[in-house]
Amino acid sequence: MPNYRRAFVPGGCWFFTVNLHDGRQTLLVDRVDDLRDAVTATQRAHRFDINAFVVLPDHLHAILSLPPDDSDFSMCWRLIKSRFAKALPNVERRSTVRVSRNERGIWQHRFWEHLIRDEADYARHVEYCWINPVKHGLVARVSDWPHSSFHRDVRAGVVPADWGGNVAMEGEFGERR
Repeated sequence: MPNYRRAFVPGGCWFFTVNLHDGRQTLLVDRVDDLRDAVTATQRAHRFDINAFVVLPDHLHAILSLPPDDSDFSMCWRLIKSRFAKALPNVERRSTVRVSRNERGIWQHRFWEHLIRDEADYARHVEYCWINPVKHGLVARVSDWPHSSFHRDVRAGVVPADWGGNVAMEGEFGERR
């Protein structure tokens, strides 16, 4: 069994991959307004900055930064997942274990996180968020995917609207294989 440890760094910046329990579902884009509401409510209650965010049908990627006195990103994800689940009708198939624990069958139990190490690492993970819908064949151009912070960054002048990403996306990003 691996000796898994999370890196809790007050004020840190992390890249996350969060998956639905059933990878065949499209709940995240079908109910994107509910997801947006869950993120907004959690952000109001527990301060964090959204550096990048992309929502795909069955998973999402995000880069979040916490304030200098906080390292509890797990609580943020627990609240986001819970708020999103509560907005949905309770119709999903659940295992006996999930029923006994009074858990919904919407999200995978855990998430994948990576502590951002430096500016190059940050840039690589932001670009991964932007290019991910293209990588999955959902759109031909980054600008065509509506559920991405790419559009916010274009409006802010961070990146041109025609950015296509001639970037080799190598490394671990927490995606299903």
